[in-house]
Amino acid sequence: MKDLTKGSPLPLILSFAAPILLGNMFQLLYNMADTRIVGTFLGENALAAVGATGSVNNLLVGLIIGMTNGFAILTARRYGAKDRDGVRKSIGSIFILAFITAIIITIIGLFCLEPLLKLLNTPDDLINTSIRYFRVILLGTTVTMFYNVCATVLRAVGDSLTPLLFLMLSTFLNVILDLIFVVPLGLGVEGAALATVLAQLISVILCLYVMYSRFYDLWPNRSDFRLELSVAGQLYGTGLSMAMMYCLVNAGSVILQGSINTFGQDIIIAHTAARRLTELFMMVFSALGATMATFTSQNFGAKKPERIRQGLKISFCISLGVWVVIVLVTYTVSPYLVYLVTGTKTENIINTAVLYLKVDTLLYWVTAGISILRNSLQGVGDKKTPLISSTIELLGKIAVVILLTPKLGYFGIILAEPIVWVLMVIPLIVQVLRNPNYKDIKA
Repeated sequence: MKDLTKGSPLPLILSFAAPILLGNMFQLLYNMADTRIVGTFLGENALAAVGATGSVNNLLVGLIIGMTNGFAILTARRYGAKDRDGVRKSIGSIFILAFITAIIITIIGLFCLEPLLKLLNTPDDLINTSIRYFRVILLGTTVTMFYNVCATVLRAVGDSLTPLLFLMLSTFLNVILDLIFVVPLGLGVEGAALATVLAQLISVILCLYVMYSRFYDLWPNRSDFRLELSVAGQLYGTGLSMAMMYCLVNAGSVILQGSINTFGQDIIIAHTAARRLTELFMMVFSALGATMATFTSQNFGAKKPERIRQGLKISFCISLGVWVVIVLVTYTVSPYLVYLVTGTKTENIINTAVLYLKVDTLLYWVTAGISILRNSLQGVGDKKTPLISSTIELLGKIAVVILLTPKLGYFGIILAEPIVWVLMVIPLIVQVLRNPNYKDIKA
C-alpha cells in the first residue's frame, strides 16, 4: 500500500503510474494478440467481424472501467483520511454493487446485441460472426467487472503493482488459450473471446486471494457485506458519473463505427489497426489520468490541495514529453506497426491506417490534458464538468457523421477526434481554474 499524501509528488506519481502503464500495455497486448491470431488463422473476414464490434466492446469495457474507477474514489478518500472502517465498508459495498450491475449489463446486452450491430450498419456477411464473438464477451461481463474491481480497489489504497502482476498473468494466459482454442480446437472467433474471459477469471480468483491474505486489515468483515443507503449512494454517485463519462465517450465512437462500417472491409480493418495503435500511444496519458484520480482523491481526503496542484503540473510536463516521442514514432515507423497489428500487406489498409495516425497524433497533447483533468476533477468530487466534456464529445461525433463523412468519406472520421478534443477540453480547463483546489494553478 502507498500513501500518496506524503513525500515528493514526482517520484510518487512516477512510481504509481509505471505499473498502471505497464498494465495498460499488457491489456492492449492481449487485445492485439486476439486481433493478430484471428487475422492470421481465421482470415480477414473474421478479423473484420471482430473489428466491427470494436466500438461496442469499448463501450462495454468503458462502462465497467468507469463504474469501478468511480467506486474506488470513495475508497481512496477514506484511505487518505485514515478511515480504515470506512475503507472496509466501501469495499464490501463495491463487491455487492459490482455483481448486481454486471448481471444487469449482461441481460440488457444480450437482448440488444443483434439490433445494435444492425443499427451500426454491420455488413451482412460479417454480422453473424460478430454476434457469435461478442455474445461470449457479454456472458463474461461479471468476470470483467470483478477483474476491474480488484485492480481499482488495490490502486485506491496505493497498490498499483499487484494489479500489474495479475494483468501480466492474464495476458500470458490469454495468448496461450487463444492459440489453443482458435487453432487446434477450431472454436473460431468464439474461442478468441472465450480465451479472454477465462484468462480474466483465473486472474480474478488469484487476485481476490492475494487481497484477502495481504491486505487482511482492509478486507471487509461479514457485517461490511451489506448495502447502506448512504454508502451505496456515494458509490453509485461517483460510479455512475464516471461510467456515464466513459459511455458518452464510447457512444460517440459507436456512432462513428456505424459510419465506418459502410466503407467496406478494408476500411474496417484499417480503422481497427489504427485504433489499436492509438490505444497503445495513449497509454501514458491514461496511466497518468488513473494516477491523478487516486493521487487527487487521497490528498482531497487528507485536505492537501497544494499537493493536488503540484501533481497536476507534474503530470502535464510528463505528458508533453511523451507526446513528442509519439509523433516521431508515427512519422517514421507507423506502416510497420500497422503490419504487426493486422498481419496484412494490403496497401490500401496500411495507407489508410497510417493517414489516420499521422493526422490524429498531432493533437495528442490535448487528449493528455483531457485524461488528466477529467480524472483530477472526479477526484475532488466534481461529477458534472467531466460529464459536460464527454457530452460535447458525443455531440461532436454525431455532427461529424452528419456533416463531414458525406462529403469527405473516411477522412471525415479521421478529422473527427482532433476537432472534438479541442472542444471538450475547454470546460475542463475553465473548471480547474475556478475550483479552489486548483487555485493559482498557473503559478
